[in-house]
Amino acid sequence: MKFPPVDEQLALICRGVEKIVPEDELRKKLEQCEKTGNPLRVKYGIDPTGIDLHLGHTVPLRKMRQFQELGHQAVIIIGNYTALVGDPSGRDETRARLTSEQVEKNAEDYLEQVAKVIDLEKAEIHRNGDWFSKMDFARILELCSKVTVAQLLTRDDFSKRFREEKPIYLHECLYPLMQGWDSVEIKADIELGGTEQLYTFMLSRDLQRDQNLPQQVAVMSPILVGTDGVRRMGKSLGNYIGISEPAYEMAKKFMQLPDDVMPIYFELLTDIPEADYRKILQGHPKEAKQILAKTVISEYHNQEEAEAAIARWEKEISQKNIPDDIETREIYPGGGEQSETSTWTKRDADGNPVVRGAELLVWAKLCKSTSEARRLIRDGGGYLTEEKIRIESHDQEIPVTEGLLVWAGKKRFCRVKPVPR
Repeated sequence: MKFPPVDEQLALICRGVEKIVPEDELRKKLEQCEKTGNPLRVKYGIDPTGIDLHLGHTVPLRKMRQFQELGHQAVIIIGNYTALVGDPSGRDETRARLTSEQVEKNAEDYLEQVAKVIDLEKAEIHRNGDWFSKMDFARILELCSKVTVAQLLTRDDFSKRFREEKPIYLHECLYPLMQGWDSVEIKADIELGGTEQLYTFMLSRDLQRDQNLPQQVAVMSPILVGTDGVRRMGKSLGNYIGISEPAYEMAKKFMQLPDDVMPIYFELLTDIPEADYRKILQGHPKEAKQILAKTVISEYHNQEEAEAAIARWEKEISQKNIPDDIETREIYPGGGEQSETSTWTKRDADGNPVVRGAELLVWAKLCKSTSEARRLIRDGGGYLTEEKIRIESHDQEIPVTEGLLVWAGKKRFCRVKPVPR
């Protein structure tokens, strides 16, 4: 098989990747493919512990699709046995255990959704129960001898629980070993995942070396933050965008994204070249979010539904209860009256004054006191712009552009004009 030039492949593979370990081996593997015509075997494991895939899950899946488009072999591991243990990565407590029936039902739903991202017809699909169910106790003991308790305790999740004297159950210690052995069974050349799985990816290399197999390279993506802009995307946190949600529900969530997460969303969730999306981000945030939303939604629905979803949002949300003649109020440094000598003590890179959330509400005369503004923000009643982006904390630093729409609850709002400039 003929592959694209190695440098061209690396440019595509490295987009949106936080870490490649060992980095030099990736080029060597691609060069070997070019010589032999044999594709890389690219592994991604999914534990079907739930049934809804969200955009955070699609980050490694989109990377797998890129490998497919370059001519490499996608290998999906359905962790029907690792799911019985529960992945401890990033957890500060033990996961609830599922039954095998629950896991299998979830696996069917997972694959249906995964098919929206990668070409399943050209992918290999394995359940790791195919090999773990055949292991006797002697074989399990042999595998357990490959890793020490001290090594396991170097994992952030286990070490944190150990320090805090929280339970670490023996079955959880088997998880990284099982995931590592999956790489041996399917002879993985590449494994995809997040940076929190580095320990397990390196254990996979050790197990492959012990079996005299070529060692895999870990290609790790950053963690996608959720719609709150702070914590990793997750259904339990309520900050997720599900790929099976109706287009309009997805659109509403996209339009509520904080402005500062836009670059990483464009980087990880779209194929728009960096130079192009950087140019988009220089425009109005609302328009940039609409482009982002339509681009991503069209991947999981279609272009027509994506366009209709944004049009509906524009009609029902953006233009709702916002009059054309909104009062503009001038605000001054320190919140006092205008003075020839008063200056803004802090500005952003574009020269806009930066004001803390509670101060902005008071200076715009939307709240009578800082304590009132703090309570309002704490209770989720402070917003910015037509999209009503929530002010997350009383001390959140807000760049104040001329005409910025500021809300105190649903019915008190105004535009602000910072002076002197």
